Amino acid sequence: MHNLNLSRSCLILTFSFCLLNLFYCSKGSDPAPELSIQDVSLVRSATDATMIFQLILNKPATDAVFVDYKLTDGTAISPGDYVSASGTVTISKNQTEATITVLIKGDPLDRRQPNLQFSINLTNPKSCTLTNTSAKGTIVTEDGTYLATDNTGYTTPLTYPGYTLVWSDEFSGTSLDLNAWNHEVGNGSGGWGNNELESYTSSLKNTFVSNGNLIIEARKETIGAFNYTSGRMTTQDKKSFKFGRIDIRAKLPVGKGMWPALWMLGTNITSVGWPSCGEIDNMELIGTNPATVYGTMHWSVTSGAHASKGSNYSLLSGDFSKQFHVFSLIWTENNIQWYVDDQNYLDLSASQTGADSYPFNADQFFIFNVAVGGNWPGSPDYTTEFPQRMFVDYIRVFQ
Repeated sequence: MHNLNLSRSCLILTFSFCLLNLFYCSKGSDPAPELSIQDVSLVRSATDATMIFQLILNKPATDAVFVDYKLTDGTAISPGDYVSASGTVTISKNQTEATITVLIKGDPLDRRQPNLQFSINLTNPKSCTLTNTSAKGTIVTEDGTYLATDNTGYTTPLTYPGYTLVWSDEFSGTSLDLNAWNHEVGNGSGGWGNNELESYTSSLKNTFVSNGNLIIEARKETIGAFNYTSGRMTTQDKKSFKFGRIDIRAKLPVGKGMWPALWMLGTNITSVGWPSCGEIDNMELIGTNPATVYGTMHWSVTSGAHASKGSNYSLLSGDFSKQFHVFSLIWTENNIQWYVDDQNYLDLSASQTGADSYPFNADQFFIFNVAVGGNWPGSPDYTTEFPQRMFVDYIRVFQ
């Protein structure tokens, strides 16, 4: 009888220990919370600002969580771009979030450059596991409004014997003169009739004035159905001219699929259409031929068909992206001459087009643009770097 009671007591005690062991085993198998850190980006401003990184647990901590962090340079360099730091982050019991604040240095010039990055690295987690051990901090600088470029290259004077300067834009301010210029926006009909691949915008991302230049920038970015953006400026209904000397000093983008142009159209295009209005291409460049520019006139013969004549000019060394060059027209009644750096390479007259269809004794307005793709240049490929930029130092019209 006593032995039976003893056995029963042992059985109950053993069962109790098993339950207790099962409880602790179950508790011990509960996985530690997982900690993650997220990438952050911040547009750089003129003054110092803070970038805040979020550290997040996937569930509340039953014990305090600790993790060490350290900031390391990438293209962003401390202390000029940001202030490096290191330390330990604590997430209190029953909490799920903490932050790390990084001081980002301001840039009063608002310089345009590739975005800058640094890393924040996590180590030595306590009471948690890490789902990722680092995050990127991106300082957005690609939309800055200040961009300098080497100003070397050919230049032309402000005066010529027998001529008066009747209009110029030296692009010496901080914004585009909208009394003279328009933004053309969109992709036009069929890619402006050329199957171009860009969407033109009025954004400062694509056209801006800085450091004495008009800058038209083509980017690889998507708007609607188009994978590139760029700028297209005109003086239509604001500035138009007939005859004179026209000087445009510019540095050009190159690369497969790039098509910068400085050109003119007759002001009567809205009534007679193209090509009856006449088109004067002061300069076009196809990016796969970076040392060659083209001058052309387009018109409509009496039958209504499109006709054109032109020629090209090639540099003896280098290409048109390395330095500024001056693209000039000397435009008189019944005759147009094309020049690069005062070197004449094309001379066309009314007698070569047929006097009855010659449209170039009438007012024309200016167009500056950087096209991406199209029938003539073809599409960009993996060799084409973006962004691509055309710098225009000045346009001057003498009569």
